[in-house]
Amino acid sequence: MIEISNLSMRYGELIALESLDLTIERGEFFAFLGPNAAGKTTTIKLLTGLIEPTSGTARICGYDIRKDPLEAKRRIGYIPDVAEFYGKLTPIEFMAFIAELFQVERAIAKKRTPELMEQFSLLPCGRQRIENLSHGTRQRLAFASALLHEPEVIIVDEPMVGLDPKNARVVKEELKARSKAGVTVFLSTHLLNVAHELADRVGIINRGKLCALGTVEEIRCGVAGGSGQSLEALFLEITGGEEG
Repeated sequence: MIEISNLSMRYGELIALESLDLTIERGEFFAFLGPNAAGKTTTIKLLTGLIEPTSGTARICGYDIRKDPLEAKRRIGYIPDVAEFYGKLTPIEFMAFIAELFQVERAIAKKRTPELMEQFSLLPCGRQRIENLSHGTRQRLAFASALLHEPEVIIVDEPMVGLDPKNARVVKEELKARSKAGVTVFLSTHLLNVAHELADRVGIINRGKLCALGTVEEIRCGVAGGSGQSLEALFLEITGGEEG
């Protein structure tokens, strides 16, 4: 699970995130929505330990990401919107590297690697250098490698970037299946239809502050005249019409 308490991030006078309080339960599929520069990516960077907050705490499965970063990160599978790789490696070599990094037993890694590579249509390019692969193929590799160590928490930033409809469906089905199996999924996306389709709860952030939280129906009830409105209409109402 994810526990966020009074989490804030400032860059000089700029408040990127202000006093965020949020708890996401084990097995919950949570969608984090907001306009550009609302604080979504800042929140993800704080949750994954890529940056340190100005104040507040974030815990992953009970481990403080600042005080126990290794234990917290062991439990995270992180898929950024643009994944970075060692370009000279092949996908097979990169998967082996990830297995070593997360101390996955060799027998388990040997079994999971081809399964994940087949699932994400990576077997045909398994021995090509990553630097020669398309963006969409690299994104599929990011998913496969992030799931290799069976994370308890999956954090995804814009998961559908670069994916064709077939592989987008594979990703959605896999994330939903993992959530139903007890994995916590934190998904940041601009695609409101994806959030509506997959998420148990939705959080809407704007200008660094959490503006709405709950199921889509709960958010409808919290917006004047919200009954029957689409998530897109609710989003625009809550954020003042700012673009996602």
